Amino acid sequence: MEDESSYQVPHDIENPHTPLLTSMRSMLYNLSPLSSSCCICRVPRRLRRVSEKAYTPQVVSIGPLHHGKEALKPMEEHKNRYLQDYLIRTNLSLEHYINKIRRREAELRDCYAETIPFDSDEFVKIVLVDAAFIIEVLLRYHFHELQDENDRIFKKPRMFEDVWPDMRMLENQLPFFILQDLFDPKSIQVPFEEENFSIVNLSYTFFRALMNIEDLEDTSATISSSTVDHFVDFVRKLYPPPPKIAQARAQQKYPTGASMRQLSISEVPQARGQTEIPTPPSMTELYRAGVKFKVGSGKNMFDIQFNKGTLQIPKITISDQSEVNLINLLVFEQSQCKETENYINDYIGILNILVNSPEDVSLLVKNAILVNKLGDSKKGCTMIKNMGDGVNIVDYNKFHFAPLCEKLNEHCAKSRHKWLALLKQNYFNTPCKTISVIAAACIILFTLIQTVCSVISVRSHSH
Repeated sequence: MEDESSYQVPHDIENPHTPLLTSMRSMLYNLSPLSSSCCICRVPRRLRRVSEKAYTPQVVSIGPLHHGKEALKPMEEHKNRYLQDYLIRTNLSLEHYINKIRRREAELRDCYAETIPFDSDEFVKIVLVDAAFIIEVLLRYHFHELQDENDRIFKKPRMFEDVWPDMRMLENQLPFFILQDLFDPKSIQVPFEEENFSIVNLSYTFFRALMNIEDLEDTSATISSSTVDHFVDFVRKLYPPPPKIAQARAQQKYPTGASMRQLSISEVPQARGQTEIPTPPSMTELYRAGVKFKVGSGKNMFDIQFNKGTLQIPKITISDQSEVNLINLLVFEQSQCKETENYINDYIGILNILVNSPEDVSLLVKNAILVNKLGDSKKGCTMIKNMGDGVNIVDYNKFHFAPLCEKLNEHCAKSRHKWLALLKQNYFNTPCKTISVIAAACIILFTLIQTVCSVISVRSHSH
């Protein structure tokens, strides 16, 4: 019997598989462990195709994901100047900041979903230049005295309006902790002392003012630097979470994985044995069912209520910046947050339900609920529907506005509401029409009475 070893494949250079084995072993060995700190990722292709510009920086790159792109290179010199000014402002050396970033390089890299191709020196340089740029932008926005006449961002040619939207894009982020590390209130020379001078407070006033959400409930007390991932997460925390909804829900269950296309189109075929997904009505359909519309008085944009035939919606403002803001928040929620915390996702979802046509947008504007800075109802509708394409209701039972949808459906299901609305909207919608209808009714009534009297009189004579 031959020795079993003679049947083994020898591990020598003559083995044709040896190069492949070596290559694959090296490939597997060099795989880095996945980090739980991951919070910055690229936007999926399914969302990018709807609005590429909403996810791609147009003027300035922040962090490594878009660094080096040709269209963004002109801003690099301005960023370098801001770094130089920050070093002078803090009176600390370049070496001091390089060492700070170098110590946390591994943590910084772990925050990105993909492997960063830059070597250590280049990566540290990118982080330092971009972090100093961000801090300087916040400082100069807050303290106008720091803006000199040659400042290209805030003065001529005033690039600020193009710069700050790029700071809200998910792919264009630095981890917030590195901004906190490089921001030392005691070292920074500012025009005057200010209480609670911190990177959190500067960011709070910066985004709250620029995003026109100063009327919303104050959430500053709930924001801590240790709980913020980056600026997209920070912006999300500016919105107060929805009011607590009642825990007692009907035992009725809905299928999972429902997209907003399914929830907004009534002709969706239902699989056999599948519980039907309720189809909420649009603004126009609600109007035809006699629903009244009113601006919500609360400071929480998620506090949409329906009571006694009136739908209350907190004021909404849409502009060119709304899409950039909301859909980057939406992607962040879908990739990082629990299903029960997808407030922005659900908010865009309910807007997508209520708005199916330009007429729906016009109704919102007419009732002072929507401020449409796009100027055109068709553009407003297109923006809302584009944002709605990115919404995903994983479980309808966890959809924050599910109880609202059910109430609206119940109201519209009652025929008397539609008949009453038809009468009011077509025959009693103006004083003139109301008088005309009453006059016509009186004429018919008098005619009927006269006819009855004539019949009675004829019968009396005949007898």
